[in-house]
Amino acid sequence: MTSGSSRQDWSWLAGNARLIDLSGQLLGAHIAHAGLIMFWAGSITLLEISKLVPSQPLSEQGLLVLPQLARLGWGVGAGGEVVDTYPYFVIGMLHLAASAVLGAGGLFHVFRGPAVLKDGAGRAAKFHYEWSEPKKLGFILGHHLIFLGVAALLFVAKAMIFGGIYDPVVGDVRVVSEPTLSPFTIFGYIFGFVDGKWNPLGMAAVDNLEDVIGGHIWVGVMCIAGGAWHIVTEPFDWAKQFFIFKGDAILSYSLAALALMAFTSLYFVNFNTTVFPTEFYGLDRTGFTGVQFALCVTFLGGHVWHALKAKSEGGVLKEEDKFSAFMAGFLVLAVVAIGLVLLSFS
Repeated sequence: MTSGSSRQDWSWLAGNARLIDLSGQLLGAHIAHAGLIMFWAGSITLLEISKLVPSQPLSEQGLLVLPQLARLGWGVGAGGEVVDTYPYFVIGMLHLAASAVLGAGGLFHVFRGPAVLKDGAGRAAKFHYEWSEPKKLGFILGHHLIFLGVAALLFVAKAMIFGGIYDPVVGDVRVVSEPTLSPFTIFGYIFGFVDGKWNPLGMAAVDNLEDVIGGHIWVGVMCIAGGAWHIVTEPFDWAKQFFIFKGDAILSYSLAALALMAFTSLYFVNFNTTVFPTEFYGLDRTGFTGVQFALCVTFLGGHVWHALKAKSEGGVLKEEDKFSAFMAGFLVLAVVAIGLVLLSFS
């Protein structure tokens, strides 16, 4: 007798993997996902406004989104005190409106647009891709980099032109009029050199807004320049040989980047009071740091899973791939161990 569960269709568990060869529908899922993120940000902002006590420090109210807006200089004055909640309301509503637009766009691409972009009209076909086509993947990567660069420069504009951001050193919102542009200073942070001395915290050791904004100028310009480069050129031969051009491989590279971001932000959250002022985040950041660490491990696990899946041929890994995976795991554990030791000195 055949049980009912054996006839159950579990294909839905594959999630967006079902759309891996449908560039149009995968784009729809991508846009809808962005809409969900926007909806979360907008709804949580409005929820936190409803329970905000302006006379009480933000760090004591268990808030998540409003401290992020406060450190950008919105709605706060001297000492980090909330003086105006209207900017928070506007930002929350803008995110909800954006979520509706993105949600509609996602539904359009899933139900009305072409399942495969090459079958679409106008410029849509230009963005069709095959996972085995390095040039087109570079073309799409270029557009992503330009968006990231523009976002970084918008942050710079807020700090330098549109009202400034909160500076815990002076205890107030101020305009950053003279950002640091010296490449020796900015790129020194990457290698751990701060003020002529080596600091194990690297970028997380930054202690002034001039360097923070200067770094974002460099990031913005390089992302836009790199994006333009990838749009008009294709990967070099050595890159084609080094990287794997498959859906799982591209996803694994993205997850590795997210893991690195989470690991980096872990140090900023735990050690840096310039970017994460105590007025908004308090002195005890254990929970906040733990979340970043958990995200890092989760993304790293996803990276390893999809990387091994992309590497496997016929379900069997080559011996050199097994060794590479072992060495990568060993290095990751070493980095995590060193990171935990450094965190213990906070």
